[in-house]
Amino acid sequence: MLNDPRSHGLWEKTAPQPPATKPLSGQVAADVVVVGGGYTGLSSALHLAEAGSSVVLLEANEIGFGGAGRNVGLINAGMWVMPDDLPGELGAVHGERLLELLGNAPKLVMELIDKHGIACELERNGTLHCAVGPQGLKEIEERARQWSKRGAPVTVLDARETERRVGSSAYAGALLDMRAGTLQPLAYARGLAHAVVKAGVAVHTGSRVIATEKSGTKWIVSTAGGKVSANWIIVATDAYSTGPWEQVRNEQVHLPYFNFATVPLGDNLSKSVLPGREGAWDTKEVLSSFRMDQAGRLVFGSVGALRNTGLAVHKSWARRSLRKLFPQLGDIPFECEWYGKIGMTDNALPRFHKFAPNVVGFSGYNGRGIAPGTVFGKVLAGHILGHISEADLPLPVTDIIEPSFRTVKEMWYEAGAQAAHFVGARV
Repeated sequence: MLNDPRSHGLWEKTAPQPPATKPLSGQVAADVVVVGGGYTGLSSALHLAEAGSSVVLLEANEIGFGGAGRNVGLINAGMWVMPDDLPGELGAVHGERLLELLGNAPKLVMELIDKHGIACELERNGTLHCAVGPQGLKEIEERARQWSKRGAPVTVLDARETERRVGSSAYAGALLDMRAGTLQPLAYARGLAHAVVKAGVAVHTGSRVIATEKSGTKWIVSTAGGKVSANWIIVATDAYSTGPWEQVRNEQVHLPYFNFATVPLGDNLSKSVLPGREGAWDTKEVLSSFRMDQAGRLVFGSVGALRNTGLAVHKSWARRSLRKLFPQLGDIPFECEWYGKIGMTDNALPRFHKFAPNVVGFSGYNGRGIAPGTVFGKVLAGHILGHISEADLPLPVTDIIEPSFRTVKEMWYEAGAQAAHFVGARV
């Protein structure tokens, strides 16, 4: 997008086209204006429109431009935080409420894909959290214990079964989560956009919000080309926020994340690497993720930005790591490369913000945007429709607080990933 092959890489190359849209022009009115064309914005717009609300969706660039079109494509349940730790972070009521909501979130994603016939390479075979060494095995065993007592369909696999499913002997075990799966993330976003347009939402891309003001009981949302008058505003811009809600971006520390996609492996190799098409990632602090796409490409990623010296460092590391993990692949060439930003909050949990009366939004997905973004969009719709009170939301209202030394931390993460990958996988 925007003539940058490293912004969306393989996903832009293989996703179906989005619906035809154009920038906002003139003055329009709606019940709700949604700002942001990612999973949260699209899901909220869809659920509102299906309930009979009139909705205008404004996207600054293109559908799926932010994290929705750049991520790995893992439909994960829950967050990074251990399940038992959430009540301590959020209180018993919100902690358990959030666990239940996000634990079931992949189900909503799959239901929407089925309902609207979204072509996004959906795989329902679960995910594998791969344990690196004894400490990694201990981590996934504890995570499995905490989810199992809540009835989640999770299983710890031994090293032999993990090797059979992954195609590599590198791991001490893996946590199989059958709630989860994989999809083509930009295709999912574009498919939601088609469903949104079909439901009657007016979608305007190339329509960056530059100002908002209150006029009586209405909000006036302005772009360079027009204005929308609405009763409610949903802020669904998250880590790529600019303009009136730039503070949402500033609340988060950006962690860069890249992906490389190989050429299609072919039938024989495809049977030896993730033959069940589970999505996978490991327990390292500077983690790696890998999954297959529908055409048999292996998508392999980690922390880092493909710019300046990082491009050569991370590409060299990726080649070494693949040879070590999957020696059967040899020196298989890469077909695509891209990277984006993960917005990390100080406790690795999302936020609910009430920016002003009737101006609300969820943000801070910490690298888990597909299922949480989708389900939080539905929650926002339910809140606006009066079905979910503020007291019954899955998160409490929180103030926006910019973390200390945010810029320094972001520089450190980018440089640290380069340092780790410069020496990584050399033995």
